[in-house]
Amino acid sequence: MDDYFKCSFCGNDDPKKVGSLNGKPYCRACINFSGHKVDSAKKPQASSFNLSYNLTKEQLKISEKILENYKNKIDTLVNAVTGAGKTELIFKVIDYALNNGQKIGFVAPRREVVIEISHRFKKVFSKNEIVSVYGGHTEKLDGDIICLTTHQLYRYENFFDLLIFDEVDAFPYVGDEVLSHFFEKSISGNHVLLSATPSKEMIKRYKQKGREVLSLNVRYHSNPLPVPEIIILPSFISFFYMVRMIKNFIRNRKKVFVFVPTIQKCKTIYKFTNLFIKNGSYIHSKRENKEKIISKIRRKEIDYLITTSVLERGVTFDDLQVVIFEADHKIFSSETLIQISGRVGRKKKYPNGKVVFIGKRKSEEMQDCIDVITRKNRDLQDLF
Repeated sequence: MDDYFKCSFCGNDDPKKVGSLNGKPYCRACINFSGHKVDSAKKPQASSFNLSYNLTKEQLKISEKILENYKNKIDTLVNAVTGAGKTELIFKVIDYALNNGQKIGFVAPRREVVIEISHRFKKVFSKNEIVSVYGGHTEKLDGDIICLTTHQLYRYENFFDLLIFDEVDAFPYVGDEVLSHFFEKSISGNHVLLSATPSKEMIKRYKQKGREVLSLNVRYHSNPLPVPEIIILPSFISFFYMVRMIKNFIRNRKKVFVFVPTIQKCKTIYKFTNLFIKNGSYIHSKRENKEKIISKIRRKEIDYLITTSVLERGVTFDDLQVVIFEADHKIFSSETLIQISGRVGRKKKYPNGKVVFIGKRKSEEMQDCIDVITRKNRDLQDLF
């Protein structure tokens, strides 16, 4: 196809992603994005914001700056360590937007995060209508606060006065030009980006566009981030070491997540572990009833979970211990390892816990993760 073609829907102009039907070009990049689009919006109810606890001094400072930027039509990127309480940082700006009749979206790359945040919003904005939109859950598309995955943004062209994007550096959004285009097209006002692991390049590009980057290097309970421990073992022995660790954690009444690199490994390692330790389960992106399994963990009906990186972000569990099996695998970037490590010690009642990397060697990514966490903890000591 010689003629230049740019898709008016998703912005794709890559000839490799353009097809031809009856002599006419069509876009293959966005062919799977079809469904009802929201072309009109009802005015949201006034805010019913009610928080049963106070923000820390650091959280309050950042949340007020986000609100100030929004009022001044300035986009904001918040670089906050895992467990800093990122969600609390955007309550004030949501409260303001609701009371001014503005449309609000909260977007995240993964449905698990969308489901989790919807539950939190329903508690804090109890009288407002909170709507969740993700694959297989698209019956209702409009509400006072719309929580959605990035793949659903195409339904909301020029729609959101305030769009908050959590985990902007996460798969499958990062590097996807179609999803990035849908994000830009969905905003009629301004955005707030949240991340614990934005790259230096992302921060640099963001500042160059005249936008503001805010940093929060302390967890809300002021305790340090857990520094991972590295265990180097041959593959066969590492299985049995992992099983012994799980047993010890369970004996001390601790929840345990074992992160593994692939879906196939997830299934295989669960079958192996289940021979020695009952009352566990496994979860990955393709497994059905993930929400039910997560609910069982919260109710303490399951002692341990074998999981892929599907649970690396956006979910919080009490008194959790984490093992990353085959931590030297290429799929585990330093950012991913930081995010997974950040699942531990998130609660004020349980600010500590263990993170263990098990691998055949110490990778650069493993060491970089430890270096970043150690540096953040040093910054925390300087604050106090």
